[in-house]
Amino acid sequence: MSHITVLGGTGYAGSHIAAEAASRGHDVVAVSRHAPENPIEGVNYVTGDATSRELLTDLVSKTDVVLLSLAPRGEMLGKVIQVAAVLIPLAAQHGVRVGVLGGAGSLKVSEDGPRLIDTDAFPAEFKPESIEMIEVLEDLRAADESLEWFYISPAAGFGGYNPGERKGTYRTGSDVLINDDAGNSDLSGADLGIAFIDEVEKPKHRNERFAVAY
Repeated sequence: MSHITVLGGTGYAGSHIAAEAASRGHDVVAVSRHAPENPIEGVNYVTGDATSRELLTDLVSKTDVVLLSLAPRGEMLGKVIQVAAVLIPLAAQHGVRVGVLGGAGSLKVSEDGPRLIDTDAFPAEFKPESIEMIEVLEDLRAADESLEWFYISPAAGFGGYNPGERKGTYRTGSDVLINDDAGNSDLSGADLGIAFIDEVEKPKHRNERFAVAY
């Protein structure tokens, strides 16, 4: 059993990650600005501002793994990179592994193609948050080698607007967007949760980004 802390643990992705971790018997703390309306059994909730160095220091000192699932939109636009800037050295200092939920924008559309964010098909309104998460990935790659981390880029069609159903399966890749035979790139929240906790329990991607989709 691991002690797992989920930053953004009441959001769409974070709640699925927390639920999956709790269902497997891990000690789970979900951190958010507000208490959840429908708390998940087995998840401990902490309310607070993830941009607070004091809060992050306290959380990191008490955990084995920190999973960052904060979305840089709305009030959090421009702040997730700030959280990462504090979290990364703290985690390295305490020997805590870090997992980050990124986006699909930084994935290439094919082995020799452009990044998704650089194509005309990428919605302009999503570019600021995609750029911010690319910066987080760059900070992880530049971190001290003692830091253990992983970064997941989900399917292009991942999100609360496309919740899907739990299939209990997924595919992984490296830096290329994963599509199915019909050309769709999808992943449910539940299966993202599975992918995250699978990586926590049986690490296969040390200090690297990987794609996850059906």
